Amino acid sequence: MRIALALLAACLASTTLPVRAQPAAVADLPVDVELVLAVDVSWSMDRAEQEIQRDGYIAALRSAEVQEAILHGAYGRVAISYVEWAGELSQSVVIPWTLVDSKAAAESFAYRLAAAEPDRLRRTSIAAAIDFVAPMFDGNGFAGDRRVIDVSGDGPNNQGRSVADARNAAIARGITINGLPLMTTGGEVGSWGSIADLDRYYADCVIGGPGAFMIPVNEWAQFPEAVRRKLVLELAGLWPKRAPVGQPPVALLAATATRADCLAGERMWQQRQDRWAPN
Repeated sequence: MRIALALLAACLASTTLPVRAQPAAVADLPVDVELVLAVDVSWSMDRAEQEIQRDGYIAALRSAEVQEAILHGAYGRVAISYVEWAGELSQSVVIPWTLVDSKAAAESFAYRLAAAEPDRLRRTSIAAAIDFVAPMFDGNGFAGDRRVIDVSGDGPNNQGRSVADARNAAIARGITINGLPLMTTGGEVGSWGSIADLDRYYADCVIGGPGAFMIPVNEWAQFPEAVRRKLVLELAGLWPKRAPVGQPPVALLAATATRADCLAGERMWQQRQDRWAPN
């Protein structure tokens, strides 16, 4: 009996069992661009200004110009996500990665954005926003010809690591960062957290990567048109793929030859803390 059992075990061990086929990995969907709209919701903007900002993106996505830019790309589809950010630990994905491949899909994205209530949070960390968004491109199910972070904000980085370091790390991952600096206070004294020539700060410290560009907004009335124009350029890929060697990124700048201090926001915050420190 023991011999019979041993022979049976040997036969079973030597039998070649069929190998179950593993499902093939699903390939990422090709799109013209993967775009994250990274929007500042810090306390430096009041509720009305935040609503103008949100409404500007909603109107842009519903506009014929933006929808045509999406549909007339090489693939006729893009992937978009909408993120709100403020301080170092304050980032929120309002709308996750979404395929936009039709007018109906663009309208749906705009509707979802309109239904979400904007938040208001403390401090301003552009660096943390970039660091939060950059990994979002990995494993998102899309393969874009371009990967773009569109940063809009009304002040310099004042928390977290250096914004220039965060920008450079994102560029090393093949990401382009474009900017929408909101210069609606004009850097006026008493408007805490704002600086003069925020466009220069964005050019020198925030934007970067192949063909990076920005469009400054000098008053809130300009915002809807600026957003629409910027999205058309980004979604249709109409800006230069690469800046000429030795030349800075494409940008629309105020007239100044002074290079921005990339730690201006951190210095302002420290000065504020020093003023309020007990003697």
